[in-house]
Formats: sequence, structure tokens, C-alpha cells
Amino acid sequence: MSYQVLARKWRPRDFESLVGQEHVVRALRHALEQKRLHHAYLFTGTRGVGKTTLARILAKCLNCETGVTPRPCGKCSACVEIDAGRFVDLLEVDAATNTKVDEMRQLLETAQYAPSKARYKVYVIDEVHMLSTSAFNAMLKTLEEPPEHLKFILATTDPQKIPVTVLSRCLQFSLKQMPVPAIVQHLENVLKKEGIAFEPDALGLLARGANGSMRDALSLLDQAIAHGAGSLNTRNVADMLGAIDQTYLFALVDAVAGGNAAEVVKIADDMQARSLSFDAALADLAALLLKLALAQTVPDALHDDPERAKLAELAGRIDPESVQLYYQIALQAREDLPLAPDEHGGFIMTLLRMLAFRPDGVEVKAMPPTSASKPATPAAKPAAARSWPELVQQLALTGAARELARNSELAKRDGNAFELVVPKGKAYLAERIYTDKLKAALEQHLGAPAMLKVAVGETNGVSAAALEAGEREARRAAAAQSVQSDGFVKDLVNLFDARVVDSSIKQEGK
Repeated sequence: MSYQVLARKWRPRDFESLVGQEHVVRALRHALEQKRLHHAYLFTGTRGVGKTTLARILAKCLNCETGVTPRPCGKCSACVEIDAGRFVDLLEVDAATNTKVDEMRQLLETAQYAPSKARYKVYVIDEVHMLSTSAFNAMLKTLEEPPEHLKFILATTDPQKIPVTVLSRCLQFSLKQMPVPAIVQHLENVLKKEGIAFEPDALGLLARGANGSMRDALSLLDQAIAHGAGSLNTRNVADMLGAIDQTYLFALVDAVAGGNAAEVVKIADDMQARSLSFDAALADLAALLLKLALAQTVPDALHDDPERAKLAELAGRIDPESVQLYYQIALQAREDLPLAPDEHGGFIMTLLRMLAFRPDGVEVKAMPPTSASKPATPAAKPAAARSWPELVQQLALTGAARELARNSELAKRDGNAFELVVPKGKAYLAERIYTDKLKAALEQHLGAPAMLKVAVGETNGVSAAALEAGEREARRAAAAQSVQSDGFVKDLVNLFDARVVDSSIKQEGK
């Protein structure tokens, strides 16, 4: 027997075996069970997510000899012939090659005749957005007054190009891209049934390489099996895809967080020796940093990620502000990479930029000292602060936590217990993530446990931020007064009937 590619061999033949489109399946099942059948369906989504597969399953549901059902038998002549692609009353048209109005008119002329042997005549038109305007107009007449025996199933990757008059006459379903865990699970099931050995990490590479398309995933799987001479291992799949081994990325982020420039350059050199794509590496690095940000803020979002333990461990050793900064640098580097002398140099410069630029107050997590290292001299303890604004200046804070401290006022202090108030306009600063950071900074500064309560309410303008703003305004007013009283300026005002714009006055060096 001739070999059948996996994408065709394992194409779903009923709703139960369809992966990743539960929201669409649920709606179609209910409609079929209640016999609430529409005359035109539109399936939208990127390539390989199951649009034409779903159309064939729906055609079986409508024409199964057991009756209209969400669970076709798969054994009657209608089901068997539809699966084989030779059912006389199921007509599949590729609109990309049949775009003209004459072709559409010829198709619609046959639609008026009753089906030869089926309950419904089903027309599946793939990439329907490719039809010409005249062809759409010809179809519209049939959609407005369809025969009882006719069902349209339209599929497209670009619904924006379909006229609104056609869209409004269709029951529309948007198919989602397949999530990586769903693709991995499906590939694993296929390989087990095929009796092919595999490494789990290899499936993750294939799933990510498929970009949400199950068909592409199965095609890549076919290619990977041939590449690996009948088995799947991670190294072979990575070589085939030109993919970046995740261990490189974890090592890079770890080295950057530790301020280890030599290790960063060594890893980049190793990647060059393997002829890896540095543009792809930057994309994967940004994706890893996104996962680290999720691990720090919404850990449950990664519950299906096979590397969640490693992500959680690494996320715990990098401050969130640095993760955000590294992410922005990685994104910008992809735009700058074509301008670099070479990709390798551009990639190294990106990593060195991450080492050079750090959020205020973030220290490099240094490597453990060697036996020859001298102990650091303890820093002098800062003088005790007499007010909350003075204390704020002594706290090791950055980002939103620093803004919380600067914009809050001390309502009450009892030893190491602080009660703060922030104005209503800055209520977002009172979130738990920022108050926890402020509490930690207070405990670090005081060298003892602290209690912190932050409320939103009326303030008196004595926060550090308010006092700084007041000082700036006082300096500006003094500068304006000085300019206004200057003799030369007065002569200019009188001579040219001019006026001094106070907002344009700046102190020297400011």
C-alpha cells in the first residue's frame, strides 16, 4: 500500500476527534440536536485549524442515513463516501481558482436541482474571500432565497474581504489557533498509535513551529520522522527546524541577571557555531521573557507549560522591572538587527545592552565570592529620617513601588507600624504588589519586621512628590520674578509691547 501522510491519515472524522475548537463544536451540536439548521455557515480562521475538516463533518451530520445528528454513524454510504471525498451531493470548490462570475453562476444553476441521493446538497467553498465582486453578487441572490435542500458552508482565512451583505446572511464561527499543549497532546497520541519512539521535548519544538496550525504540525511531524530515520529526538528536530534550544535561552537570561558578561558572549559564540538564527533567537528570547513576566504576576497562566518549574525558579531570581526592560530591548533588537554589521555582533550587543541598562535601584546579582575575595566594608547606616518624605529618600525602591512611597502621606506611625494615605488620583498605586515591595524596603531599611497599611483618601499635600512639586514651583516663581524685575527685560516689554511667558522660564542648568 502507498504511504498516506499523517495530516490525511489522522484527519478528524467526527466532532469527538476534533481538537481545539470546543466552542464551535458545542454550538453546532446544539443546533443539530434541536434541528435549528441554518442555510449558510461561515468558518473563519488561519490555515490548518480545521475549517474544511469541520465542513466535511457537518456535511456528514446533515446527510447521515440515521438522520440529522451531531454523531454521524461513520458507516453508512453517505458517511463513507464523504470521508472518501466522492459523495455526489457534496461539492467542494476552491474559490482561489474559481473566482469568475460565470463559474459561480454555473455552480448556482445546479444548486436549484434536488440532491441525487442525499438529504441536503452541500456546497463547501474554500477561501471564499477570493471570489470577485460579481461572483459574490451572483451568490447573494441564492443566499437571499435558498432552496430547502441546499446548504452553503463557506471557509476563509480573511473574512474582512467578504462583503457585509454576504456576512449578514451566514452563521459565522471563528476557529482559534491551536494552543501548543493541545498540539503536543495530539502529536503524542498519533505517535503512540503509529508505534514511533519520541522525546517529549521534540514535540514541543514541533508544536511551536506549527504556529497554531494542526495540519502544519502533522506535516512537520512527517518531516521530522523522515529526518530522524523513523524516530524523534529533540536534537534532530531542533536541527531540522533551525530552532533555538531552550537551554541556551535560560542560560542567557541567567547570565544577564547575574551580570556575567563573559558567559553571555560564550553562549552567543556557541550559538553561532551551530549556525542558529539570531533573529529567531531574539524572538524566542522575548517569548521566554514574556513567560517570566507571567510567572511573576499570573503564575496560573503557565499551568500547562512543561517548563513551568524552571520558569518559576528563574523568575524568582530576577526583579520584574528588569524582565520588562529586557523584553523591550529584545523587541527593539529585532528591528535593529538588519542594521548591525552582522547578526552575531548585533545579538551580542543586545545582550550587553541588557547588562548595561538596569532599572534604578536594581543591583546585579553577583556570583558567589571566591576564597580570595575580600569581605565588603559595611555601608554606613543612614541618619535617622525625621519625616516620611526624608525616609522615602533612603528606601531602596524603584518603579511603581517608589511612586507609591513618593505620593503617599504618613497618617500614623507606631514604631515600625506605618499607616499611609494615597490620593484618589493615584489609587492604582495601592495595589498589593506595590505595597508588598514598599513593606520589604521598609524592613530592609529598618532591619526589623514592619507593618504597612495603605488607604486611599484625602491628602494634605505633604507627600514627597507634592513637596518636590512645590519646591519646583517656588523656584520657577522666583526665577520668573527675577526675570520680570530685570531692567533690560522691562525695557524690551515697554519697547515692543511684549509680555514674558512665565512657563518658558527655566533655571540655569535645569
